[in-house]
Amino acid sequence: MEEPQSGNETPKRAPLYALMALLVAVLLIGAGSFVWLSGTMPGKPAIGGPFTLEGAHGQAVSSAAFRGKYMLIYFGYTYCPDVCPTTLTAVAAALDKMGAKGAALVPIFITVDPARDTPAVMQRYAAAFSPRIVGLTGSAAQIAAVEKEYRVYAAKHKTGPGPNDYLMDHSSLLYLMGPDGKFLAPVRADESGAEMARDLESLMHTG
Repeated sequence: MEEPQSGNETPKRAPLYALMALLVAVLLIGAGSFVWLSGTMPGKPAIGGPFTLEGAHGQAVSSAAFRGKYMLIYFGYTYCPDVCPTTLTAVAAALDKMGAKGAALVPIFITVDPARDTPAVMQRYAAAFSPRIVGLTGSAAQIAAVEKEYRVYAAKHKTGPGPNDYLMDHSSLLYLMGPDGKFLAPVRADESGAEMARDLESLMHTG
């Protein structure tokens, strides 16, 4: 005769079911990210597009000015405590590592915090990592438009009662755009300078 099942069996299986659900979720998210980055999701626009922002002296800087060059675009902000300076340090190291091979590459740092990141602030901050990094800002509307074009997530996270007591939660990814201005490939922001240089050389050679 089969013995009745214990009431404790379901709780024992719960962690297994939870793990299976987590694995499925990870697979779905990974698949979605691939489609998002490849720009092939039905009904969705491709990543990137023309923009006009403000340069170091408040002058208008258009994406058309970089036509014929590869653009390596990163979105962040100067008050960023760790991720942005780490990424820009890697970008500067990658430029040094690439040498003459990187002459056709223009690294661009676009702020997601236009209220605090004025043209002068952006210029000083970008130059602290490399004189080749172009820092761009703009009005709130201009920044929102370019964030939408590149599908960038950015949101204010209050840390205190003051008007400047906040951080910016934002996605962290580098966008490699081709000489025609079209999206070529994502570049991971957590790579070392040597890894980034290797990936960029490969992508620019095949793109």
